[in-house]
Amino acid sequence: MNAYISALMGLLGVAIGSVASFASTWMTHHLQLKEKYREVEMAKREKLFSDFIAEATRLYGDAISHQKDDVSDLVLLYALVARMRLFSSRPVVDAAERVMETIVETYLAPNRSLSEIKDLARSGAMNFLFDFGEACRVELTAGQWDQNKY
Repeated sequence: MNAYISALMGLLGVAIGSVASFASTWMTHHLQLKEKYREVEMAKREKLFSDFIAEATRLYGDAISHQKDDVSDLVLLYALVARMRLFSSRPVVDAAERVMETIVETYLAPNRSLSEIKDLARSGAMNFLFDFGEACRVELTAGQWDQNKY
């Protein structure tokens, strides 16, 4: 009888060890997948945000020295904001929309001379991307997008 109990305890130990090993391996793999997903999401957002900043800066520079009624130049900027609406937080999207409004208002305003542009730069009025950058920084550092996907 003791031989059976010893054999049963041995099998039970092997079973517990196997389950623990499986659980440990599964948990490690699961955490690696979550981290990989987080890295991919962060890279995707960083690329989108930097593309938006580059396009907004280009358009703002154009808007300072040109008046336009044609919106064709704004299409890419609107497309970038639409992509942000798919997965970015509300503060980021709101800040991006304010940037677009600033650019449109600048296009509608009279052209600025170089001395006026210099005065704008000194006063900080040309820092129209500040709120957008802050909202992006908060979103990227928080990293709280859908981490339960895996």
